[in-house]
Amino acid sequence: MKASEQEPASVKDFIDNSPFELIDTAGQEVVKLVREFGDEKITISFSIADINNFDPYSDESALEDDALGDDLQAAESGKGRSQDVEADADEAGELDEETPAPISLSIIIEKPAKNGGALSIDATAQDGNIVVDNLFYYADAKLARLDSPEAAQQRADVYPGPPFGSLDEDLQVLIERYLEERGITQALAVFVPDYVDLKEQNEYLRWLGNVKGFIDA
Repeated sequence: MKASEQEPASVKDFIDNSPFELIDTAGQEVVKLVREFGDEKITISFSIADINNFDPYSDESALEDDALGDDLQAAESGKGRSQDVEADADEAGELDEETPAPISLSIIIEKPAKNGGALSIDATAQDGNIVVDNLFYYADAKLARLDSPEAAQQRADVYPGPPFGSLDEDLQVLIERYLEERGITQALAVFVPDYVDLKEQNEYLRWLGNVKGFIDA
């Protein structure tokens, strides 16, 4: 995909300067970034579905209930906190409108020339950071790549390792540096949500055109 004037600066800069090749097929939700790093092949996949499924208010219902309870309690005591709660809610709403959706990343690192194994890493691009959720090792790289039900079942049978957050902190840092050396950096974390937003808009316009074309035919 070529950079255009409509692209955010972060998207254009990443496309122009990144070692990754962008693979974006029109009409498809999944986007891939692919690169070679020494004898490694690195594939990062993400989907525009995340932006459609994101609800910035999903985690606020409990907070709203707590605030309502505090407000009623204050009102009963004669203090009256409704204006403060209202102002806090307005401020939170403004912040949520600016919060980009967290985008899930599937990162697969293979060494085709040396062995048939692969590392498969589940991560999230959020708030300009790459957050690693889980790290798996597969002796057969095809298990990491394939999306078939059979491959999914075989992956489920493999020991997954501990959750990334429960690993020793020094080991977590080493893995994060390992990823940074391969271009999985803050620049990528900024690019992905911006590109997902751009692609979602383009796909929506394409969908509208296809529907209109079908109806008018």
